[in-house]
Order: sequence, then C-alpha cells, then structure tokens
Amino acid sequence: MSTAHSTLSPSPLNRTFCVAPMMDWTDRHFRYFARLLSQRALLYTEMVTTGALLHGDPQRFLQHHPLEHPLALQLGGSDPAELALCARMGAAAGYREVNLNAGCPSDRVQQNMIGACLMAHPQRVADCIKAMRDAVDIEITLKHRIGINGRDQYSELVDFVGQAQEAGCRTFIVHARIAILEGLSPKENRDIPPLRYDIAQQLKQDFPDLEIILNGGIETLADCQTHLATFDGVMLGRAAYNNPYLLAFVDQHLCGSTAPIISRHQALSALRPYAEAHLKAGGSLHHITRHILGLAQGFSGARRFRQLLSVDIHKTPQPLALFDQALKILEGR
Repeated sequence: MSTAHSTLSPSPLNRTFCVAPMMDWTDRHFRYFARLLSQRALLYTEMVTTGALLHGDPQRFLQHHPLEHPLALQLGGSDPAELALCARMGAAAGYREVNLNAGCPSDRVQQNMIGACLMAHPQRVADCIKAMRDAVDIEITLKHRIGINGRDQYSELVDFVGQAQEAGCRTFIVHARIAILEGLSPKENRDIPPLRYDIAQQLKQDFPDLEIILNGGIETLADCQTHLATFDGVMLGRAAYNNPYLLAFVDQHLCGSTAPIISRHQALSALRPYAEAHLKAGGSLHHITRHILGLAQGFSGARRFRQLLSVDIHKTPQPLALFDQALKILEGR
C-alpha cells in the first residue's frame, strides 16, 4: 500500500479490497450485510449526484449504519463549488472518503456532465478535485476508465491522471476498459470494450507514488492475489454482489486477518436483528433480502432459500417467519 495518504489522515483507509459502487445495488442494506461478512473491505455507496444532495433529501442519500465503516461516498457531478459543498456534507455525515465518478457511461449522466464523459475534460476534473480537497480533510479519490471513444490514447490517460495528481489526488481507481459513450448501454460498456490490464499496469509503473486500485473483470480471490502483486488494491463489483460469500474470505486471504471465517448461517443470524428493526421502522423485508439471494449457491436447499426470500416474502404477512425458514436452510453452512 502507498503511504501517500499519511499526510491527509492519521489512519489511511486500507484499499487492498474494495466493493465497487453500483447503482441500485450497493445501498445501505447491502453494505450492512457485506460488513457482516468482511471487516476489512472498503465499501462504497451508490453514486449520489450533487443535484440529489443539494436539491433532494440529503438525509436519505447519506444515511448509513455505523457498522458499515470503513465507508466511502461516491459523488457524481462536474461543478467544483457544488462538489465541494457535497463533500462537506459527506464529511459531516461521517464518510471517510469522497470518490468522484469519472467512469459511468450512462446516457442519463452524460447529459448532466457526470461520469465517463469527464475524461474529455481533465482540467475540469482537476478543478473539482482541488475544490473538494480544499473543502474537507477526508480523502478525495477518483474512479475512471482508461479512456473514452475519441480520447483513448495512453498519452491522454497520462494527461488526465497527471492533472488530477497535480490537483492533489493520490488514489485512482482504474476500470481497465475504455467507455464507448455512444451506441453502447452501460451494461454493454461493462463487457464489450476489451479489458486492458496492461494499460493499468503501465499507469502504475509511470506513477509509482500514486495508489492505483484495479477494477474490471476481477472474479475470484485468486484473481485478486495475482493483481495485488502489481497494484495497490483491487475493486470487485458484480462478482462480490452476485456471490457475497466471497467476502467472508477477504480478511483472511488478502488482509492478514487471523479471525475465524464467518459461516453463511452466522452471517444471516447476525443480519436478523437489523432486518427486524427495519420492519419495525416501516420498511419492507424485501429491501434487505434482495441483496442476500446469492448467499445460497451450490448446495441442496439453495433454490428453496432464494424462493423464500425473493418470491414468497411478497405474499406473507409474516416475513420474519420466512426469514427464519431461510435461516434454517443454512444450518451447518
């Protein structure tokens, strides 16, 4: 790990293993569940736009449970003054990092100058980084692609990273694909542009003092270990969400923990009080259970587990009873 953060914080965040910000997926309920499985993973919010915080309901967007920490807030925006205000809100709410999204290829965010289209405007990104760094003491990081269509030369990536570095950014989360901003959906942009780990590796070689976190196409902890020989950290998205029990092995396999590995049954048991409290507060149990379906894979009863918590739970006046049935399926697992 780079020690570049030591001047910014007395206890730098450990980014050896990060769970990617994912719209509609990494909400506070998923993050609480993920933290039960891993104490060391750095968790990220969904992308929150500056408009949502400044003109919407900031309490709803910034709400989180203390157990979720270490926790980072990802912002979407391109106005330095607005991002500075939102960074202050994030710091006041207790977040340890603010990450600027310069990687999302969605048409909707492009219209608002958010996401991957920012890679065409390195000076604007640098201004945003500087404004946020001047506004708060917590760490400001950047998540981006290796390029976008029309700006996909390595020299342009170096210029982009170099200007952000000059503005004070020390941590870069690099999704090792370009983004095609016209003609591909966000889903297609996660699969069709080829992975170019060699480009990210060259970036680390050319900027050895920066903390470079690799993102894109990483599926297993064995993949993580391979990439950690080159990079300062790894970030997993869909692989960690679709198979959340992978997170149970992160602390021991990647972060040096000697604590026992939590079982599936122990993790779901620990989630039950949280689920009960959410119900008592007027929430739906589906808000939580939709995130844990991947806990059941590859054993007898897994299909019944998913049926209980994805279909049957909508039909019962006693959702906790179904939760307990699902819990029983995991006994000994």
